[in-house]
Amino acid sequence: MNHSSTQIGLTRDEMAQRAALDIPDGSYVNLGIGIPELVAAHVPEGREFIYHTENGLLGMGPSPLEGEGEPELINAGKRRVTTTPGAAFFHHADSFVMIRGGHIDLCVLGALQVSQEGDLANWSTGAPDAIPAVGGAMDLVAGVETIYVITQHTTRDGAPKLVEMCTYPLTGPGVVDRIYTNLAVVDVTPNGFQLVELAPGVEYEYVQERTGAPLLPIVPGPGMSAANEER
Repeated sequence: MNHSSTQIGLTRDEMAQRAALDIPDGSYVNLGIGIPELVAAHVPEGREFIYHTENGLLGMGPSPLEGEGEPELINAGKRRVTTTPGAAFFHHADSFVMIRGGHIDLCVLGALQVSQEGDLANWSTGAPDAIPAVGGAMDLVAGVETIYVITQHTTRDGAPKLVEMCTYPLTGPGVVDRIYTNLAVVDVTPNGFQLVELAPGVEYEYVQERTGAPLLPIVPGPGMSAANEER
């Protein structure tokens, strides 16, 4: 992987690519706004994912090149997308029936904060002038079995996003299973944050210093992510 001298860890696109490695073949997947949208461009060879967007599309493909695509064919984040063969369009309400009925296998979301117990805050900072952006996130974390988060490890000001307790309004309590950041892959376990994998060139101490809660070190052997072997 090529990195500039100022780039620490993974780029946004590499984070999305890394998350895609852990999505099981044949999964029905909902992608959140931001970095999670980039996952649509990364389907490991030999696998098929069926991407769902809550504004009414099953079979979403990656975003077209800038200035191309159909203006009315967009995802929930109002970003132009493509369709895959066999794609289906449906009413917004039907889309949420799929979510609430447990028919989506996995969801990839962004985050403002994730607590060591898997609480997710990703819709508002709670500030008086904050613009709430709930979208479908609350339904998704309640109705989808597996929740992945992709986020930068810290804010632009260097504050940790992985924390002991969320200080922002919650999207859902105890819902996050795994977190992908520019520095590491981290599981949420009954014992707190468990480091699964470090980004190339990144040391454990560097990540722990930027994590607002204890970070259990990598467990060697069978506890390692199977995706490590694919990299």
